[in-house]
Amino acid sequence: MTRPITIIGTGLAGYNLARELRKQDPAVALRIISADAGDFYSKPMLSNGLAGNKTAAQLAMKSATRMAEELAAEILVDTRVSEIDPVGKTVVTSQGRYEYSQLVLALGADPFKPAMTGDAVAEVQTINDLADYAVFRERLAGKQKVVLLGGGLIGCEFANDMAQLGLAVDVVELAAWPLSRHLPEPAGRYLQAALGQKGVRFHFNTTATSVVRSGEQYNVTLADGEALAADLVVSAIGLHPRHALAQSAGLHIHRGIVVDAYLRTSNPDIYALGDCAEVEGHVLPFVMPIMQCARALAATLVGNTMRVVYPAMPVVVKTPACPTVVSPPATGAEGDWQIEQDATGLKARFIGPDGALLGFALLGSATAERQALTTQLPAILPAA
Repeated sequence: MTRPITIIGTGLAGYNLARELRKQDPAVALRIISADAGDFYSKPMLSNGLAGNKTAAQLAMKSATRMAEELAAEILVDTRVSEIDPVGKTVVTSQGRYEYSQLVLALGADPFKPAMTGDAVAEVQTINDLADYAVFRERLAGKQKVVLLGGGLIGCEFANDMAQLGLAVDVVELAAWPLSRHLPEPAGRYLQAALGQKGVRFHFNTTATSVVRSGEQYNVTLADGEALAADLVVSAIGLHPRHALAQSAGLHIHRGIVVDAYLRTSNPDIYALGDCAEVEGHVLPFVMPIMQCARALAATLVGNTMRVVYPAMPVVVKTPACPTVVSPPATGAEGDWQIEQDATGLKARFIGPDGALLGFALLGSATAERQALTTQLPAILPAA
């Protein structure tokens, strides 16, 4: 029997790679291994599903059975991979040992756990997959007050989503303004004001240190001494790439699973993409990088070796209270933010010493300039 190309993971990275692979070769043997039910859904929709009144079942666009038919692939569901044997080119799973010809790790990322004390730490909700979302919706029913840990991109999206339902949301953020990694302070304050009009309250320069249950509620204590009451505590303080499996197989790990511009790990028959991968030093847990990687890797897997190229890829933040598009400058880039603001929007451009545009943030009506400014940006990972 022919050893199949094997993909571990059925998120956007795994399934989109499989689709691109089928475009390249309709007949190559393909096996996909999923730790869960293997339903196809778009993970970014988890942070705005509430306002759309979407259940977990409604967010699941296709079942694993349907995906197996469409992809002409074997899909193993509810199957956990415990070991990779790079020498024997096999994976050990909860369903047995399977051979592979080439292996692709599309493992995703895990939420950071908040460093807190208290008897209710285990009840702090994270939303990282469909199962989490289903529990979140069930726990949120009939509630009024939410404490949300994290005011970054995902945190602001969840805050907007819950505020749209009329919930009172307190956001606890270590930085001095929301989306601090993506926005200069004036833009962050603009977003804060817009979300504030929807009832979102921010608590900056602090963290939550303890959460204890008080009857049907929770008491959350902050590092600055402030105490917040909540019906539910949600954590959105960030994600870290899943790399334990790769590390145990002897693959090179840094922030994520280290891969080159061809998505190859330190083993020539093992590749990685998506939220688990560090591509030429870049960890970009967004949809557009996944799509770029899926197209390039599919070609490589069938023998048409292709480098991945990252053009400028602005991120649309799902905050309808304040439409926001961000394309931050590269870490360590020299330059200055130039801010233009009026009653309807804010445009922030990061300009290098030579006058070149290196990044931008557009809020409100200024988002209309997204395409025009994107064409002026340098590529993140240019062609060789």
